[in-house]
Amino acid sequence: MVLDAIDKDGKEITFSEKDLIGHRTVLYFYPKDNTSGCTKEACDFRDNINRLMAYADVIGVSPDSIASHQKFQQKQNLNFTLVADVEHELSFKYGVWKEKSMYGRKYMGIERSTFILDEKGKIIKEWRKVKVPGHVDEVLEVLKE
Repeated sequence: MVLDAIDKDGKEITFSEKDLIGHRTVLYFYPKDNTSGCTKEACDFRDNINRLMAYADVIGVSPDSIASHQKFQQKQNLNFTLVADVEHELSFKYGVWKEKSMYGRKYMGIERSTFILDEKGKIIKEWRKVKVPGHVDEVLEVLKE
């Protein structure tokens, strides 16, 4: 599985699951660039990146395009990698591509979720249906254990 990504400097890179091997990783899935909850979550990761990077790399994943990620990253000054999971490959693998409902309308989308992966890429902790306030602190607590 190879996906499009942009690094913290805004450069396009290719990303594969092999890139997760050899170090701990916080892999967080969010529904859409530039929406209020997703912006708050991304900014929380951005603002705590030094604390997080002492324990793990941080990668954000959404179904948005590289162009959307570049705008989002520049606008919010994000300092970690974003992955464009346009074909939902990673979302399917982690079971976060779900049927959702809003105002009685059903549609498919990302269930806001976070995974901590060990050095071998094995999931050691997961959060589903993440509530943004305080989530980064929860992640940090687990990373410190």
